[in-house]
Amino acid sequence: MPHDLPVATIRTQLMLPMRFADGFATTARVFTFDGLVDGREHLALGLGERSKALCPNACPDEPVLVRPHSECLTGDVLGSQRCDCGPQFREAVELIAEAGGYLLYLRQEGRGIGLYAKLDAYGLQDAGMDTYQANLALGFGADERDYTVAAQMLRALGLTRVALLSNNPDKAAQLDRLGVVVTDRVPTGVHLSPANAGYLATKARRGAHTLEL
Repeated sequence: MPHDLPVATIRTQLMLPMRFADGFATTARVFTFDGLVDGREHLALGLGERSKALCPNACPDEPVLVRPHSECLTGDVLGSQRCDCGPQFREAVELIAEAGGYLLYLRQEGRGIGLYAKLDAYGLQDAGMDTYQANLALGFGADERDYTVAAQMLRALGLTRVALLSNNPDKAAQLDRLGVVVTDRVPTGVHLSPANAGYLATKARRGAHTLEL
């Protein structure tokens, strides 16, 4: 990891149950952090074998399954089908619980533009723009997410090598630049519905997401 990347430290860790509407349940060890560069309250969820007491140097060279998941209130909590975020979150928790690893819950709503701006973008999408065009029309970048905090969190957890659960090549590229070795990219499922078909096609076309639609 670059020597000039600020060091983050674990602030708190505690066990919390997780239960989904379809009945799936597990337990996560939830980590909070001090020293994250953007000052936001990001979380790491240790699942499966990683829900046990943290031992950062136990397997320093063994890649661990990790998903950096960007917060999506509308999809993760309210059940919106405009995107695939809620199903991806549900899938990731189960896969990581089986394999042992971490879900990084990153407070980067709307690909980094924030909740209110994302809802403004929804209005533009309803008028005919795609998700990237809407962000640009509001004066933002098409995707403003920065995974520096993800790299800091992984380092604080004792990880330098990960198997990345994601269809987004930008996540892998940013983590590689930040000194986290992505040994493997594990695809998520394609959670296609009539409501999100255009959204997923746009992610594949404009965001180079590896989606077989």
